[in-house]
Amino acid sequence: MIPISRATSKTLTPSSVNSGDDTAPPKMPVLKEKRNTYRTFLNDLPERVTIVEVGGRDGLQNEPKMVSNDVKIELINRFTQAGFEKIEVGAFVSPDWVPQMAGSAEVLAGITRKEGVEYSVLVPNMKGFKGATSGEYLPEKIVIFGSASEIFSKKNINCSKAESMERFSEVARKTKENGMQLRGTVSCAFGFYGDTVTLEDVTDVVANFRELDCDEINIADTIGVATPNRVYTLLEHLKHEVPVDQMSMHFHDTYGQGIGNICASLQAGITTFDTSVAGLGGCPYAKGATGNVATEDVLYLLHELGVETGVDLNAVADAGRFILDQLGRKSGSRAGDAIIAKREQTTKPGPAKL
Repeated sequence: MIPISRATSKTLTPSSVNSGDDTAPPKMPVLKEKRNTYRTFLNDLPERVTIVEVGGRDGLQNEPKMVSNDVKIELINRFTQAGFEKIEVGAFVSPDWVPQMAGSAEVLAGITRKEGVEYSVLVPNMKGFKGATSGEYLPEKIVIFGSASEIFSKKNINCSKAESMERFSEVARKTKENGMQLRGTVSCAFGFYGDTVTLEDVTDVVANFRELDCDEINIADTIGVATPNRVYTLLEHLKHEVPVDQMSMHFHDTYGQGIGNICASLQAGITTFDTSVAGLGGCPYAKGATGNVATEDVLYLLHELGVETGVDLNAVADAGRFILDQLGRKSGSRAGDAIIAKREQTTKPGPAKL
């Protein structure tokens, strides 16, 4: 890994100190020239990053308060209006196990689509695939998922890792026959409770997805235990298995490492990330895992680094406030909270002037 630059002597020069006063504190160094110092701080940043907004699926699936289809449709439409090019709409899974996703067919049919935007859905098997493709409008992308952890695979979809790949083979074939894109998500790529996941475990799932002709491989830290060094190490390893421009990353923020992991991924050449509005998210079968890394926080980071996303941060903050009001819960995004608070502060009437 190229280390974060410590060679500040080329860009910073100490200002003079009043030598006549020994008690005077030294002044902060000043920039010798104006330039984007972040591109020195973080090496080889991409010009543009694609954000996959997963708040409509991963963000809501574990919420205890049921959300109506109309609210979900409004949320997805807000994402479209905010400028996202990739949006995860729902999941065609058993409503007995994930009741929040029961209306995914209605949501997929009810959203206002925009040309050039990729709307995806998650399916666990052929039954889910048939549900996702039985309506008038097909999703642009089908998402399948295989776990690097044997324990999680049995908890999540009630079958072994090997059995899950057998299930997905027909889904993959039908996806291609219908002209849709296929995304393979590697769940628990950094471990699961009571189960150590090795580089080889992740590589095996990636290889299986490659055999299924997946257009994209998504590496997911399902329970949020990854750290930047582990992220970079895994990605450097996987570069030998799959082109970096076909990989994306999915982080949960359980231990507060989400933003650091994003930075490590950027250094490894990744340019596509899953995020969730207001930091919503969690998995019904990964107890203790908190929400996804917040969309607002990642957008704030990228925009301050000078990286384009095409997404309106203020519109995303508004979408976050909208869905949080529906759920009756607090935000998991510090940037989103700050944006809303600042806006309310500037619009709040001050004391009357006499």
